[in-house]
Amino acid sequence: MDKRNKSSSVKKSKAPLIISVIIIAGLILAYFFIPEAQGFLNEAWNALSSNDEERIKTWVDQFGWMGPLVIILAMAIQMFLLVLPSLGLMVVSILAYGPVWGSLLVLVSIFTASSVGYAIGRSLGSVMVKKLIGDKTEKKIGDFLEDYGFWAVIITRLNPILSNDAISFVAGVLKMSYWRFIGATMAGISPLILFIAVLGESTDGLKIGLIWGSVISLILFIGYVWWDKKREK
Repeated sequence: MDKRNKSSSVKKSKAPLIISVIIIAGLILAYFFIPEAQGFLNEAWNALSSNDEERIKTWVDQFGWMGPLVIILAMAIQMFLLVLPSLGLMVVSILAYGPVWGSLLVLVSIFTASSVGYAIGRSLGSVMVKKLIGDKTEKKIGDFLEDYGFWAVIITRLNPILSNDAISFVAGVLKMSYWRFIGATMAGISPLILFIAVLGESTDGLKIGLIWGSVISLILFIGYVWWDKKREK
């Protein structure tokens, strides 16, 4: 029997939403009542939205050796929040540290976040994962993963608009081989990172890269599913 069908429907936890709202409310209050916080947030916004790679790098450099560590930790933490998109962290990494070191930093960050998500799914099981991502999402991704395995992970990593975090949790629940999972993760994310790094001379270039990466990978996925269904018939 499918492990995901053994238990009754589990209600999705509101904790990520609540924590995200608290963070937003905290930032708003800090902005209006703490001058230092207002200055920092204004500086961060102006730098990250400037389209100026040198300005972004200068802003990030103020954190010294903590900069890359913060990005890696943020990539892992963002799995549980709604206000910290992984795409945003990828953009900041590549713009701040350049196409080579920024890409390597993104790879390390995704490796870490994916491993954490897999470990949570494997150790805490289906019920906890359903609380994090919802019953329907867990079942849908579980079916996708069981049907396509290694390739399901690759396609999901290739397309930034798909649920990258959820597939890490579910792969752990289904006890997919860790090295097979992480290998597929790295194989899938590497072409996307390379693609956006080549186009990443500015935030506009990165946006274009992400859009085209999403479109191309989605077309490849649809073509693969069509070919697979035709082969089965």
